[in-house]
Amino acid sequence: MAVPKRKTSKAKGRSRQASAWFLSLPSKSACPQCNFAKRPHHVCPNCGWYHGRQAVEVR
Repeated sequence: MAVPKRKTSKAKGRSRQASAWFLSLPSKSACPQCNFAKRPHHVCPNCGWYHGRQAVEVR
């Protein structure tokens, strides 16, 4: 079984973990009803439509 020759330093381990941490903006799609930018698979906050029907009454 493989065994590491030396202990991994804190700096090496933390830099490896820090390189994978990033925030990305959520994806957006256009509402087919009003062309407002919305999250995919979510009710449109502008018109209230989802999956070809009125899901929520928006004032």
